Amino acid sequence: MNNIQSTTAEQIIAEISQVIAHVPQESISKLATLLVNSQRIFVTGEGRSGFMAKSFAMRLMHLGADSHVIGETVTPALASGDLLIAVSGSGTTKSAIWTTDKAKELGCSIVAVTTDESSPLGILADMILHIPAATKYRREGEAASIQPLGSLFDQCTHVLLDAVCLAYGQLQQVQHDDVFAKHSNVE
Repeated sequence: MNNIQSTTAEQIIAEISQVIAHVPQESISKLATLLVNSQRIFVTGEGRSGFMAKSFAMRLMHLGADSHVIGETVTPALASGDLLIAVSGSGTTKSAIWTTDKAKELGCSIVAVTTDESSPLGILADMILHIPAATKYRREGEAASIQPLGSLFDQCTHVLLDAVCLAYGQLQQVQHDDVFAKHSNVE
């Protein structure tokens, strides 16, 4: 049993590594710079993609950014000049498209995190963080995966958005103690 678990974990890590190797470092740097130049950052996504978006917003908050999650009860109204980051593997998630379309109407900049640059979400975006990973649809051009549904996309999204956070923190000269000071102290 241990051998099977070890092999499976190694296969998952290999899949993640293969996908990440196809994402240019410039995309990470460009998104980090966009974050630095944004006053307020909003994220949206559904399902596991939504969890990746929420995780990203949380880490940005730890790094000192004014970040929010669409749909939460304490989320302020979007306004012109805000940045919306929409996460959808397929780029066809209706709620993400609707939110993105509305944000664009309000004058927000849009970043799509997706596998499909020509998707409805990709078309609405000002910038795309293209992650060529498998989604639940297993479309042409997506990386093969032993994992179910969009697990590979979600894992790669988490790792790449953490890389964006690291680059953002470096640009903002945020130190570990600064981040730790913003971490929850009531857990």
